[in-house]
Amino acid sequence: MTRTRGRRARGFWTRLRRRRASLAWGLDKVSTPRGWARIGPVMRTRIARYAVVVAVLAIVGSNALIGLETFLLVQLAYNGGQLTFETTLGAPNFPAVIFAVVVGMVINVVLGVAVLRPQLQWFISCAPADHDRRRAVQRIPRHQVFGTMVAWSAAVICYALAADDLTVKTLSGVAVAFTMAGCSSGCLTYLFAERAARPMSVAALHDFPAIHVLHGVRGRMLAVWAVSSAVPMVGLLVVNVGRWTGMLPDVQGAVDWTTVVLAIVGLLAGARVIFLVGKAITDPLTEMRRAVERVDRGDLNARVPVYDSSELGVLQHGFNEMVDGLEERDRMREIFARHVGGTVAELAMERGLGLHGTKAYVGVLFVDIVGSTAIAAERGPDDTARLLNSFFGIVADVVDQHSGFVNKFEGDAALAVFGAPVDISNPAAAALAAARDLTDRLAENLDIGWGIGVSYGEAFAGNIGAEQRYEYTVIGDPVNECARLADMAKTGRISVLASGAAVHTAGAEAQQWQLLGTRVVRGRTEPTECFAPVEVVARTPSPGLFSGLLKPARRLVGTNPLRLPLNMIGW
Repeated sequence: MTRTRGRRARGFWTRLRRRRASLAWGLDKVSTPRGWARIGPVMRTRIARYAVVVAVLAIVGSNALIGLETFLLVQLAYNGGQLTFETTLGAPNFPAVIFAVVVGMVINVVLGVAVLRPQLQWFISCAPADHDRRRAVQRIPRHQVFGTMVAWSAAVICYALAADDLTVKTLSGVAVAFTMAGCSSGCLTYLFAERAARPMSVAALHDFPAIHVLHGVRGRMLAVWAVSSAVPMVGLLVVNVGRWTGMLPDVQGAVDWTTVVLAIVGLLAGARVIFLVGKAITDPLTEMRRAVERVDRGDLNARVPVYDSSELGVLQHGFNEMVDGLEERDRMREIFARHVGGTVAELAMERGLGLHGTKAYVGVLFVDIVGSTAIAAERGPDDTARLLNSFFGIVADVVDQHSGFVNKFEGDAALAVFGAPVDISNPAAAALAAARDLTDRLAENLDIGWGIGVSYGEAFAGNIGAEQRYEYTVIGDPVNECARLADMAKTGRISVLASGAAVHTAGAEAQQWQLLGTRVVRGRTEPTECFAPVEVVARTPSPGLFSGLLKPARRLVGTNPLRLPLNMIGW
């Protein structure tokens, strides 16, 4: 029950975070970075409208709240810190302050929309962004701050025109208060504008992400310091300097409500800006953390949208570049593994470059198609390729099931190794079992003839070639012996033969093999015991079996070795 409640609680908070993220972007679902390029004009129009609404609400709300706070502090400073209705909201100059704040608010909205308008039109048009457009989108927060400062300057002028019985002392105090209010409002406007312009930043920086810092994290920290510390402390110093010079009256009551309200305003303003800056920093970091978790689970399609012009934007771009590199490396590794085998690919990446290898006792299996030249002549190239692909697919599947390694595909033949480059407990038994399974699979699926040879012994397994170009292969007597046994199997009645060295070392697997006789195979001086699977021998007609099997191998082509198929040269 406790675990169920815990899962429900985590699910609730996850849905809440996603919903809050979708509200931040103005979408029902936050699009992936690659998905932004596919968003059409209709959806972009919706996003643009949302951005305008967010910008207007942020300007109106922040200016109204800061204007009210500023008016209250000015009134308290000029009435000796008395917190009464008659000396604050009921004061004669209250309508003039409201008029000034409203005019400044309207100017701020007009300038803010004017700054956004050309960028929104470009965003809706779905046109690619050039260098100038990217810079213009990145500078939206800066231009919004400039508009805010102009609006508050205009508010001071409007107050001077609307106020009655205006004195130099009063105008100076209002000008100083509105200047500090403009600083606070500008910092908040910057953070709101940066958040509202994220969709445009993603679209502008999609093809050319930010690689240089334009608006650093240090600037945001400076905004935090200005709103939460600098402006309130400067205001406190101004009040005390004004009282010391006689421009402001002394405290009239037991409590100096000017400093109390100023402290409360500083706390609230600091909380607001800390929340906004925290979201501006934690949002991209949270997205990157989730993307890192996806990459850790093997999802290399994880990307983060690049919308920040600070060090975080460079980090977002760097993360995407890193994942692109991982994806490319994984793709190259997969291609490499398909060419040389997954085991050899891992070994090469572990050991690095160089001609290195080792001696090992290995089981070797060689399989070759009978009459491949005639098949190629009778069938078209496409049919021949499909036949060979089916043949090699069965070989690779069977060898992999028995922990072997397909060392190479040679035309119409394949060489498989058991015991290298990865050690297994009984390489000979694995090779013999693979040969039996391969015989059954080929008989069930392909209408062709083939010969399989299996041997066992010590061989060199490693990189062969030059420093500029080499391949992993296995060289030694077992390789030559299994190739000769495969030639014999192609010319006899039994399609699979194994050497005595392999059968005698195979343990329990040896019971599945029957001795047919001995033969000195070409290229060797010692006779080789020839074994075949019991079930294959049982299915083969007995008259003339052994004589037919052990007769000299017929030549497939003329005596000229240059006319031999490529896969037979050197075996």
